[in-house]
Parts: sequence; structure tokens; C-alpha cells
Amino acid sequence: MNDKTVKAGAIYALAAYFMWGIAPLYFKLLQAMPAQEILMHRIVWSALVLVILVLISGKLAQVKIAVCNAKVMAILLVSGLLLAVNWLIFIWAINNGHLLDGSLGYYINPLINVFLGRLFFQEKLRRLQQIAVGLAFIGVAILVLSYGQVPWIALALALTFAFYGLLRKKVAVDSLPGLLLETLMMLPFALFYWFSFSSELSNLSSNEWSLNLSLISAGIVTTAPLLCFTAAARRLRYSTLGFFQYMGPSIMFVMAVWLFHEPLDQARLTTFVFVWLALLLFSYDSYRAYRLGRKQAKLV
Repeated sequence: MNDKTVKAGAIYALAAYFMWGIAPLYFKLLQAMPAQEILMHRIVWSALVLVILVLISGKLAQVKIAVCNAKVMAILLVSGLLLAVNWLIFIWAINNGHLLDGSLGYYINPLINVFLGRLFFQEKLRRLQQIAVGLAFIGVAILVLSYGQVPWIALALALTFAFYGLLRKKVAVDSLPGLLLETLMMLPFALFYWFSFSSELSNLSSNEWSLNLSLISAGIVTTAPLLCFTAAARRLRYSTLGFFQYMGPSIMFVMAVWLFHEPLDQARLTTFVFVWLALLLFSYDSYRAYRLGRKQAKLV
């Protein structure tokens, strides 16, 4: 990958994880709704936003090509299901006082990304990167052990999103057409739920305009970070992409403790210190490797 591609990937990754980090603020506005109903609105309004974006960007031809490829559609169906499950668990965790558990899940996720990067893409880590992974693993392990039980919320979030990113990196479809097809395959299920099981809060004709605006905004809140993430995944090494994710859970961590006043114990605080040390070390090593590569390129 050239420098321009890597820089673009880094910008996309930072944007994606920042937006994901502040996403709980949006879902707290809809706390009166069941998690599955919020998920329904995410799918419906995201589909609308994505159709408009595809038409404006002139990528409809790419959608048609993907639709004609059975293997691509099968992969996108699986990735879409993984994404929907991830969304549902994340929404439920936020609105039931488990944002710190959600934060833990997205701290674990980069470790899984590194493992999948080695398993499927033969990506190797330099010495300092290995130390950074070790520090992050120790920090996460402290928090996992402190539970005294399997942290199912965290593990489910980490695994579903890690495998979603893996599938999107392997499938030969651009971020926007791919996300549209994923969403459209989930749309029939969302519409069926809306007309069969949704509450009065989903009746747009009787709601206040502010609530309707919040519901419709789910399309933008959902689509913007995902587009940035899939764009980053196609431009960065998978293990490198994973370490950008510490930005998102760190924002969630701060909000959970200081804004939503979830209890903070010593184990969680220790984990916070370890993962940020890991991130700083990994970032330093990546920057050093980048500078070295630039110097070598000038000598050629």
C-alpha cells in the first residue's frame, strides 16, 4: 500500500471510531424504545440514506454487478446478519446501563482483529507491536477475570464485529454498494417487525416532530461511521485497523463513568491504563516504521 492510501485509511478509521464513540448519546435519546425497535429504525432509515447515496455517487452499476455474483451476495448476507446482531446487543447494552461492558467488548475486538489478520492474511507484527498487543491483552484479561463469569455482552460485541470486518475486507465490493446490499437484505425483516410488533412510538403520524427526527436520523448515525470503517478496512492492514478502535471504547468509557455514572472499579481503571499504554506504543512503532520507509524510499 502506498502512503496516500494508508493516510486515507487512517483518516477514515479515525472518523469511524470517533462517531461510534459518541453514538451512545444518540441511543440514550430513544431509551423508551425496546432495543429491537431501535434496530428496526436503524435498518429502515439506513436503507433509504444508502439508496440516495448510491444513486448520487453513480455506483448503481456496482450494485448490479454484486447482485449477479452469488458468492458475493452470500458473504454480504452473513456480514449483514453479523452487523444486525452487533447493533442489537450494543443498543441493548447502552440503554440498560452496560456501556462499560460495551466498551470492554470493543477493547477486546482489536485483539481478535490481530489474530484474524495473522490467520487469514499472514500479517506479522514487529517487536514493539507484539509488546503492545501483550499489554492490551493483560489489561483486558484483568477486566475479564474480575467479572467472575463470562462477559457475554463484551465477547458477543467483539466477535460479531471482528468477523464482520473480516468478511468486508475479503469481499470484492466497495463500501457503499456493499453496505446498501447488506441493509437491503435486512430490510424485509425490519419492515415485518414494524408492521407486526412495533410500539406506538413508531407511529410517525402521531409522534412529535422531534421524535420522528430522532428516528429518521438513525440512517445517518448508522451509515456514516460504517462507510468510513469499510473504507478504512480496504486501505489498512487488518491488525493496524484494529488499534484505531481503542478510540471508540475510550470515549464510551469516559461517558459511561462521568456522564452516565456507571460504577468504576479498580479492575476497569487498570484496564484503561493498560490499553492506552498499548495504543501509545503501537502508534509510536507505526510512526517510526513510516518514517523509516520514507527515508528508504528517498534513497532508492
